[in-house]
Amino acid sequence: MSTSLATAKDVFLDYQREVRQVSPHTLDGYGRDINRFVICCSDAGKSDVADIVEADVRRWVALLHRQGLSATSIQRALSSLRALFRFLSERDPAIGNPVLGVRAPKTRRSLPKTLDPDNVGALFKWRPETALDHRDMAIAELLYSSGLRLSELVAANIGDLEIEESTITVTGKGRKTRNVPVGGPALTAIKKWLALRPLAGETIEPSAPLFVSSRGQRISPRSVQLRLQRLAKYSALPGKLHPHMLRHSFASHMLESSGDLRAVQEFLGHSDISTTQIYTHLDFQHLAKVYDSAHPRARRKNKS
Repeated sequence: MSTSLATAKDVFLDYQREVRQVSPHTLDGYGRDINRFVICCSDAGKSDVADIVEADVRRWVALLHRQGLSATSIQRALSSLRALFRFLSERDPAIGNPVLGVRAPKTRRSLPKTLDPDNVGALFKWRPETALDHRDMAIAELLYSSGLRLSELVAANIGDLEIEESTITVTGKGRKTRNVPVGGPALTAIKKWLALRPLAGETIEPSAPLFVSSRGQRISPRSVQLRLQRLAKYSALPGKLHPHMLRHSFASHMLESSGDLRAVQEFLGHSDISTTQIYTHLDFQHLAKVYDSAHPRARRKNKS
């Protein structure tokens, strides 16, 4: 029985929304990418799933490249299409997956920005004065202490924190939960913040947000970003401070100290260890700088 690409797309998106419950952002990306492919195939006179072959996918990739899409965007588009055909082939093995042999243009992977230990120390020397200052310090401490994503921090509730166990349970990508340790300074900062609640008459119970705005509502991701920039300014840090920089700093410093890549993978909630391996490059950069500055046979710039 034939199935049109347009119908297959709708079924796939419904499954992602209702069963896998992916985020609206991910769902929009899937829909946008797959719709581009549907249009490309339609222009070539192809509308049935069974008629799609690898050459059609390669033609689509070439079209995206001519339209000026970056290598990263093309990779994401291919990932969306790969997910679609994996979904279809699992339900009908006769369909196959024409995307498997297609590779996107290579991208130069940029290394994440991190704070060095001195800047981390300067950040946490700042002394909070107001209730919101204490909240901001608790946010920064928790991000760096536990390597949380911004979305995980914003979604955290009071009941997710186990003070006696010094841990917090967070829900990451794919609705996967993990339990991560919380360091002493972060726990102290969070306790000080919780002692100042409620801010605006909100109900303090396990299901209440861990971090709220001045109105007592769950803090927004944008507010966290702006308040961290403010914190960086008061601490005289160079450049901007964003939530993921604290997560990256946590990972880099943990790996540098322990050398345990698997443990860092677990802390960060990465499903694939290759994602965590980016931090080994950061660690190597640090070692290279030490070598260049200290080893008597290191290559040095000519001072003449």
